[in-house]
Amino acid sequence: MGIEREIKLALPSAQAEAAERFFSGLTGAPGRDVPLINLYFDTPALTLARSKIALRLRKTPDGWLQTLKAAGTAKDGMHSRHEWETPVPQAALDFDALARACDNEAALAALREAASELGERFRTVFVRRLWQVEFDGASIEAAIDRGEVTATVQGETRRDAICEIELELLRGEESALHALTAKLSAAVPGLAPENVNKAQRGYRLCAQ
Repeated sequence: MGIEREIKLALPSAQAEAAERFFSGLTGAPGRDVPLINLYFDTPALTLARSKIALRLRKTPDGWLQTLKAAGTAKDGMHSRHEWETPVPQAALDFDALARACDNEAALAALREAASELGERFRTVFVRRLWQVEFDGASIEAAIDRGEVTATVQGETRRDAICEIELELLRGEESALHALTAKLSAAVPGLAPENVNKAQRGYRLCAQ
C-alpha cells in the first residue's frame, strides 16, 4: 500500500508560463511533457463514488496502468490518500492484479460488489509537464497539468478545463512540500489551494 501525498494548486492559465519559468529556474532544466489519458470507471449508480473510491485506467507513453484510490483527506490543497497501482497489458481492468496489490479489505469488497456493472463514466485528457525538484532535503515531483475532463451523459458531452499544479512528495518530510509551495506562491501570483481532485470534478460533470 502506498500513501500519496501531494499539494494541488489551481493555476490561472495566464500564469502558466510564469510557473514553468519558476520550475525550470529551480531545477536548471526544461520540463518534460507526458501526455496522459485517464479513464474512470464506476457503476451507473456510482457505487464506487459512494464508497469514496476512484478506479482508473491510465494510458502513458510507456503503456497502461490501473489505479485504485481509497478515501483520503484534502485541506488547503494538501491531499493524502491510499492508492494501489499495477501495470496492465491493454486498456482493460485486471481485478486479480488489483486484489494482489490492495491490502484494504473494505476497498476490495466495494470493488467486487461493483465489478459486474462497471463502465467508463468520464475521462481526463491532459499534458503533464514534469520537473524533478530537490528541495529542503526532499525529492518532489512538480507537474503542470493542462487539458480537460469530459463526461458523456445521455448523449451530451460535458467538459471542464484542467489547469493546475501538483507537487507530489516522493521522498523526505512533508514540511518541504509546504515550503516549496510558499516559494512558488510568492513567485507566481494567483495560485490557490485546490481541494477538488480530477476524479471529483468528473463526478460533478456526471451529476450536473
